[in-house]
Amino acid sequence: MRQKAFFQLLCLSLLISACQSGEIQEKRLPNVIFILADDMGYGDIQALNPDAGIPTENLNQLTSQGMYFTDAHSNSAVCTPTRYGLLTGRYAFRTRLKSGVLVGYDPPLIDQNQTTLGTLFSANDYHTACIGKWHLGLDWAKKNDSLPLYTGSQWDDPNTENVDYGGKVGGGPSDRGFDYGYVIPSSLDIAPYCYIRNGRLTKPMDGKIAGENPERGVFWRTADLQQDFELGGTLDHLTDRAVEYIDQQGRKKDQPFFLYFPLTAPHTPWLPTDKVRGKSQAGVYGDFVVQVDQTVGAVMKKLEELGIEEETLIIFSSDNGSHWTAEDKAKFPHRANYIYSGMKSDVWEGGHRVPFIARWPGKVKAGSSSNELVSMTDLMATFSELLGASTQAEDSNSIFKLLTGQAGFKEREYTVQHSVNGVFAIRKGHWKLVDSKGSGGWTYNGKGAQFDLQLYNLEEDPGEQNNLVEKYPELVKELKEKVDEYKRL
Repeated sequence: MRQKAFFQLLCLSLLISACQSGEIQEKRLPNVIFILADDMGYGDIQALNPDAGIPTENLNQLTSQGMYFTDAHSNSAVCTPTRYGLLTGRYAFRTRLKSGVLVGYDPPLIDQNQTTLGTLFSANDYHTACIGKWHLGLDWAKKNDSLPLYTGSQWDDPNTENVDYGGKVGGGPSDRGFDYGYVIPSSLDIAPYCYIRNGRLTKPMDGKIAGENPERGVFWRTADLQQDFELGGTLDHLTDRAVEYIDQQGRKKDQPFFLYFPLTAPHTPWLPTDKVRGKSQAGVYGDFVVQVDQTVGAVMKKLEELGIEEETLIIFSSDNGSHWTAEDKAKFPHRANYIYSGMKSDVWEGGHRVPFIARWPGKVKAGSSSNELVSMTDLMATFSELLGASTQAEDSNSIFKLLTGQAGFKEREYTVQHSVNGVFAIRKGHWKLVDSKGSGGWTYNGKGAQFDLQLYNLEEDPGEQNNLVEKYPELVKELKEKVDEYKRL
């Protein structure tokens, strides 16, 4: 009996020891970092475009260590609606925003009770942060509630005498599910220019900065300016904040973190630092992409320093295609949007086909790729499956099993794309129907400003040059009925 009791005690002791060492207990969920570039094209990364004129050593490394997608899309071809879609899993055309983007003083687009990635991760015991460009509207305090927040055009030099910059700024990350928020209101060419930490300006506003447009891609509008705010230092400043956050949270062993890191670059104004000037063969824009690559490198380096690379899932993408014009193409051989027609804002592929790279060592196969159709709205369902949580996001389709090589992935049947002026396109497999009379965006694909329905086989015609609408009337009918259904929702 004594031997049996001793054996049982020994087994119990070994079991407790194994649990404490983590040999039996379930491993904790991974840290998750989602880096969103601003206006960066599929063709800007060397690993995806062998003819790229921009050295992107860190993104090349990330690609080689993970999985990249060849048919991934932002749900819109411009900033605000894409950000809404990725944070909520819903197409932004379901909201009041049917076209265009918000501006710096616009009210929030995300409803207060809407589930976001911030609320999803927070509800599953993550520490959450949003550091970077918000561009989803804010609730600015007024000095006099009976007067409008501003007068004039908020795009350029609005009269903001009634804005109470010392008051609470609502509607930002800390009011939409994130534990920590450190953001600029919108783009670096849209008023106002300031940093907001958890609903408060980090420093007082200190006058105005006059608008300038010295060269292609280097412009900003006249706007209120925060004390010590430097437009050219914004990307590095936000990178430092993000790396500090990773360092702080990455040292904690009892709680994983989720970092949403929406960059300000390479959106205009193109203001690369002196360290990267002349590093590319694509002008100032290309140099700014090099700086974006260095930001990604800084994140990767910090994870390596902390020894948490293997317990961190990183995803890198862009909010839409690059604003790479015919003028830029004539000047440089670089093709920011790779082989695709159009650019940022367009319903054409160059407007919304984006790089999408995921790395999670030991879980996502290194050096792998996928040609599955993916939308930015798929993040909500994907992360929900990662966490073992349910999601009600109606436009989200999980790619978790696809990423991790598990059986049971269910591919999308349809996905919708949307241009800056509200033009719809719908995909089914390699078929794409453009549904409009009018411009597809800022470029017209060489077809003129007016067109009817257009059908393309993207597998055979990725440049969208051959309209097959008359050849496949039944397919056109199906896709037209489906896109009309989306419009009614």
